[in-house]
Order: sequence, then C-alpha cells, then structure tokens
Amino acid sequence: MSNNRTPAVLVLADGTSYPGYAFGASGRTLGEAVFTTAMTGYQETLTDPSYHRQIVVATAPQIGNTGWNDEDSESHDDRIWAAGYVIRDLSRRVSSWRAQRSLEDEMKAQGIVGIYGVDTRSLVRHLRNNGSIAAGIFTGEEALEDVDKLRAQLNEPNSMAGADLAGEVTTSQPYTIPARDKKRFTVVAYDMGIKMATPEQFASRGIETVVVPADTPYDEIAQYNPDGVFISNGPGAPATADKMVEISRQVIEAGVPLFGICFGNQILGRALGLQTYKMKFGHRGVNVPVKNHLTGKIDITSQNHGFALQAPEGVGPGGKFDTDFGPAVITHTCLNDGVVEGVALENGMAYSVQYHPESAAGPHDANPLFDQFIDLMQQHRAQ
Repeated sequence: MSNNRTPAVLVLADGTSYPGYAFGASGRTLGEAVFTTAMTGYQETLTDPSYHRQIVVATAPQIGNTGWNDEDSESHDDRIWAAGYVIRDLSRRVSSWRAQRSLEDEMKAQGIVGIYGVDTRSLVRHLRNNGSIAAGIFTGEEALEDVDKLRAQLNEPNSMAGADLAGEVTTSQPYTIPARDKKRFTVVAYDMGIKMATPEQFASRGIETVVVPADTPYDEIAQYNPDGVFISNGPGAPATADKMVEISRQVIEAGVPLFGICFGNQILGRALGLQTYKMKFGHRGVNVPVKNHLTGKIDITSQNHGFALQAPEGVGPGGKFDTDFGPAVITHTCLNDGVVEGVALENGMAYSVQYHPESAAGPHDANPLFDQFIDLMQQHRAQ
C-alpha cells in the first residue's frame, strides 16, 4: 500500500456517501452494494461468480493480511467477479506462507477498484436497514466531485432485480474434471456460476464432472449418460431462468437424480411450482444457521444469495406441498429469519439447498450433502 493516499468515495443511489481512500485499480466501478459477514476467505469471495456486478462490503475490520495465492480462487479462470471491494482497514503486511502476492497487487492486475478507510459498521447498518442498493466507487479527482453528480451515474438495473447474469459467467464450452483414483459416477454440472470447490468435492469422491454451459438442452447432456445432474450457484434473478427450470423438469421426468445449490435451489423450487422473491439484503457469510427439518440437525453454513424461494401459503418448515412430480417438502429453513433454505421431492430423486456445502471458505457442516448425492445415484443405478 502506497503512502500517497488517493481519495475515493462510495456513493449509494439514495444519496448516501462514504469517503475513503483508493486501493487496487484506479477509476470507477458500478454495481449493487451488498455486505458479507465472513471473517475470512476474501479471495474465495471475490472470485465467486455469484458476486458478478456486486460491490462487496466486508464487515471484518481488516482485510488483506493473508495475501493472494494461486490455489484458492473459486472461478475457473481465477477471475475476480466482484465489481468492487469496500473495506475498513487494508493490511500493510502479508503474513501467510501460502501468499504469492498481495490482495492489492491482484486487484490492480485485474482492474478491480476498491476503497478502504470506510466506516463499514455504519455502512453495513445502512444496508441492513434499507436493503442492498445500486452504488459506485469513484477514485482520484472524480471522488472530489459533487455527490449528486456522481449519483446521477448510477442506475437501478444494478440492483439485480430482473437481471439475467448466468449467461455472462457460465463457461462457453463444456469441460471435464476427472475423478480422483477410481471413477464411480459421471455427473453433468450446469455452470450457472459454479465455484471450483464443488467439482473438487465430486472428484474426491470418485465422480467425473462434465461442466456444461447454462441452458444446455437436456437432449445434449444425455450423450454423457449422467448418473446425476447438478445445478450450481450463480448470480442474477431466478425469475429469468425459464430455460433452466424447464431443463430441470425434464431431468426429473427422466428419473435422473438432481442436486442443486443456491441458484440451483431456486431453479428446482421453481420447477416444483414455487415462486421466488428478492430479499432485502440477502444472506452473505459463513456462519448462517440452518435447520434440517428432516433430521432436526442444525448446520452452520456458508451462504451468498440475494433471492429466495417463497413457501406455498400455509406450508411451514418441514411441511409438504403438491407438485407435478408428486409430494415435495420444505426441508430446510434459516433460523435467523425463517427463509426457505432447501426443498426436495418426497421420493428423494431431486433435492437442493440454498447454501454452499463445499465450504470454501466456510464450515464443513453441510459437506455430507455430497455423500447424499452419491447414495442417491447408487440407489438409482441399482434400480
């Protein structure tokens, strides 16, 4: 970090502004301001495609102390997908044996604009009370201009409502991540913005993963003879994912085991007839408590989502509802606010959760969901 501090300012669409100093690349960036309560894992956060077009606010007070390495990025090409980064203190020293460069060096190399010195406690309280909102980070001479002038450059489409972003982050061509040791199963994974820790979890369990672009027709994935189909996390509004909803219905009709996380949870929920809505400020962090109403167990989970499923009227946690494919269950809910965190067909052939079981970065509580998928594929193969 240079001793010559460059002025910067974060401007929200409601006219609120937060002064600070620039780090990373110079210039400006626009997006939706959201906050994450994670105390660690900023490299995984910034490279998570689910943060595409979002300006991430860190609640942890000091960022950058573990630097940046070549192993922990969650995007397939190590790209930073977050539109910008807002922090309080930028660590002056990198102190991890795994670090290969600093956070600021990587942000400069990838052209990512950041601001530090911000009163993030006040900012997070504002976002919590008023909701996620269109915002911009401006640096240098531009940061000294009138706030109303800067505010005029913001546009509400950055709020994500109605945004179809999966097509912007998905792979352009299919690729395969082989199983480690002996191959047991083949899974087709729809890349809605997949985190690379997910196919790594599959590989460690003997699963070969064929990652395909979002909206790949079911007839095309049939050539891989998949034992199961996985729908990943990703950015944007689930209401725009009509093609993936129809593909999910075809997978269920074909009797192929289906597993979804995050965006995949919303897609499966829609395929089962549920509606979705945009949350006020979402769930972003690695300490979100979720109750499994099938087992009574509570998991501490890693989450990143701004949209959620709406339970049918009169159906509570653990309750059943009718679908075109037979009875389904609200399997999981968040203990903080009651948000639906998982759904499943009662016959077990399709299930999904709203959180990240791959635990990068985050707790390992939900890791057994991958083993549940293996059990389901084994049962299907035996039948």
